[in-house]
Amino acid sequence: MAPKLVQSALKPAEFTKPATLPTRAYVTFLAGNGDYIKGVVGLAKGLRKVKTAYPLVVAVLPDVPEEHRRILESQGCIVREIEPVYPPENQTQFAMAYYVINYSKLRIWEFVEYSKMIYLDGDIQVFENIDHIFDLPDGYFYAVMDCFCEKTWSHTPQYKIGYCQQCHERVEWPAEMGRPPSLYFNAGMFVFEPSMSTYNDLLKTVKITPPTSFAEQDFLNMYFKDTYKPIPLVYNLVLAMLWRHPENVKLDKVKVVHYCAAGSKPWRYTGKEENMQREDIKMLVKKWWDIYSNESLDYKKPVGGGDAEAVNLQPFIAALSEAGAAQYITAPSAA
Repeated sequence: MAPKLVQSALKPAEFTKPATLPTRAYVTFLAGNGDYIKGVVGLAKGLRKVKTAYPLVVAVLPDVPEEHRRILESQGCIVREIEPVYPPENQTQFAMAYYVINYSKLRIWEFVEYSKMIYLDGDIQVFENIDHIFDLPDGYFYAVMDCFCEKTWSHTPQYKIGYCQQCHERVEWPAEMGRPPSLYFNAGMFVFEPSMSTYNDLLKTVKITPPTSFAEQDFLNMYFKDTYKPIPLVYNLVLAMLWRHPENVKLDKVKVVHYCAAGSKPWRYTGKEENMQREDIKMLVKKWWDIYSNESLDYKKPVGGGDAEAVNLQPFIAALSEAGAAQYITAPSAA
């Protein structure tokens, strides 16, 4: 049976309580002095282009240089320094060596001045407004299901038997292998609720949880498996889906693109790596550059001064007037 995906539906008439300003924000993560700063700047400009009503918070590690922090602030970002989080030491070989630092993402659960946040990796771009998913019911962890078909999954039983939750009807999970694995999400984008109790429990749990190949993504999947609800892949299109599961992708409907395939980072793109000469990849890289290079999308302080954290009430009022409830729909069998 295909998993149920959560879809939002805006119903203004159901909003009967007095309006209060929503305490919501997007959040991303940045470490080091490398070129990922370009990805975060591109994300900030992309969110501005789609006219989000909410700010972008950037959780930075202490090794992010002042120059990069000033660039982020000049783009209207709220910069928050966090301390690194390290997993217990063991002999795990991570799928990517730099994954170890990604455990520091757990610090964002401490941002309790926000009631709900949408996390986006720095190699993500938002091409359509997704503010409406803040209105999904509270109490759940929302993210897009991952794909098990890339070679980075070769250590898993899923990969070895050709099973993938994106096309579970193609290869069914063998009964002799016991219960099928829990639904597994990609942690490049997720919707969550900051909470000090959750934050403290995350840090306590990670200290006694041996690291695995996909680092904090595996850990978050383990931790939130009972509250996870899938949302459609239009909210986090991992580029490998274009060649692994093209039947599932309607590119003109995609709202969020995740440039995580090898060679796909737009600011490093050469087109030489496998699959990078595809026309759809070149088109998506160009779309990213069109936003990044557009000076009209640079942050402009509100008239009359203020700083990057100044609040313009009008987008909030507009958002409240459109906000509403959510409903569940059954995904197509190929989802």
